[in-house]
Amino acid sequence: RSQGREAVKNQYKIESRPVDKRENYIKRCIAISGDTISMVNGVAYLGGKKTPLRSTGQMPYIVKFKTTEINTQLLIDMGFSISKSEMIQQAPDIYILTGPDSMIEKVKELDFVESVTVQTQQSGIYDDAIFPHLSNLNWNVDNFGPIIVPKRGWTVKLDERTMPFYERSIRIYEGNKLEKTADGWMINGKKATTYTFKMNYYFMMGDNRHQSADSRFWGFVPEDHIVGKALFIWMSWDTEGSFFNKIRWSRLFRGIN
Repeated sequence: RSQGREAVKNQYKIESRPVDKRENYIKRCIAISGDTISMVNGVAYLGGKKTPLRSTGQMPYIVKFKTTEINTQLLIDMGFSISKSEMIQQAPDIYILTGPDSMIEKVKELDFVESVTVQTQQSGIYDDAIFPHLSNLNWNVDNFGPIIVPKRGWTVKLDERTMPFYERSIRIYEGNKLEKTADGWMINGKKATTYTFKMNYYFMMGDNRHQSADSRFWGFVPEDHIVGKALFIWMSWDTEGSFFNKIRWSRLFRGIN
C-alpha cells in the first residue's frame, strides 16, 4: 500500500521529458492513469474535486506597495528573489513576487503593502504552447481540461476529438504505425475505431507553476519514462544573481517533500 495510488500522487518523481533527448526533470505527479484532470484559475482539479497546491507550491502574485521606496532587503530576507524582472517598469510601486502561500501571507502583513493578488492567465485566452495545442479549446497554463489520463487496458474511441490528445501516445510511446485515412484511422495496417492502451500514463507538473516545463506543454508521461524518486537538492542556482550570489545556499542538500 505504501506504493499505491496515493503514494504516487504525493511523491516527487524524476522523469524523462517525453522528447527524443529524454532529459531528466523533477516534477510532481498531479494525476495518475485513469484520473481526469483540469485546472481553473491556477487550481488543479481531479475528478472535479479541488486539489490545493502543496506547501512547496508557488504562484506569482501582483504585490502593490504603498510607496515606491520599497524595502527590498526585507523581501530578500523573507526568501524572495528580487531583481529588475520582478518590478513592473511602468508602475514602480508594483512587483511580481513568486512564492508559496506561507510566504505570501507574511507579505500581506507588511505595513507598506497595499494589496496582494494572485496572477493567473484569464480563462478563454488561447496559448498555443499548451497541450494538445488546439486553438478551438482556448486553453492556457492556468485554465485547461478536463483531460482523461490514459490507463493500461483503457479503450478510447478514435475520432477527431480524441486523437489530438492520444495520437502521440499511441504512435510514439506504444510503437504503433498510425495512419489517417479518408474514413478514419488505421493502426498497423488495419482499420481501427478504438484503441486499448498498453501502458499507464501520468500528468506531471512543477511546483513553480509559472516557471515549469511539464505536462501542460508536452502531455502525458508514459510509465517507462519514470526513472526514479528525487530525495534531496544538491545544487540550486539563481540565474539572475550576481557572480557570488548565484548559488542558493539555503536550498543545498535539503530534502524534497
